[in-house]
Amino acid sequence: MFEILVDGILWDIALVVFFGGIAWRIVAVFRHGMPRDLAEPRGSGIGGAIMTNIRRFYPRHEIAPKIRLHVIAGYMFHVGLFILLFFAAPHVIFIEEHITGFGWTPMPYWAFVVVSQIAFAGLILLWLHRVLHPVTRLISRTDDHIASILVFVVMLTGCMALLESFTGLRVLHRFTVELLMIYFPFSALMHAIMFVPSRGFTGALFNRRGVKV
Repeated sequence: MFEILVDGILWDIALVVFFGGIAWRIVAVFRHGMPRDLAEPRGSGIGGAIMTNIRRFYPRHEIAPKIRLHVIAGYMFHVGLFILLFFAAPHVIFIEEHITGFGWTPMPYWAFVVVSQIAFAGLILLWLHRVLHPVTRLISRTDDHIASILVFVVMLTGCMALLESFTGLRVLHRFTVELLMIYFPFSALMHAIMFVPSRGFTGALFNRRGVKV
């Protein structure tokens, strides 16, 4: 019965909430619009938006030594999660059968093990940094911790499901994915989608005013 719910109506609800919630958040942001800038332009807004997005993928050299652990752990987790999401064999099969109609060569099992360990290590380091560093601990909200824990659980159940020892593991993993999809649009996880327009807005605004970002 639970398997039918997870593969059926719960999946449909998760899809509606996920895409509907993301669309609602994006529309809500852009409805505010941009305030009219009366200052004389000193640079290109588009150029500033593009260059800021590119530059923010690596830290400024002035602060790089102080955030080296955070940057390395962040790349370990985010790149690792991206690879797992799109190149783990079960995900490739799922995407081919339910989304695109075509697939690609998945990574071998040994690569899955290596990448998953890297992603887990990155996520754990990021969370430890959040709770142990006095500044990040102060500015962290309950939502930040829930998001970290939920992503960890999804990754853990995914690794367990890969063992394919019994169907329950696959169902459990898909259920946790559905919980994550429902939680995603209303949480800090939206940064995965909004970081590009957010950086672009900041870069465009400052570059028009001649401020280096």
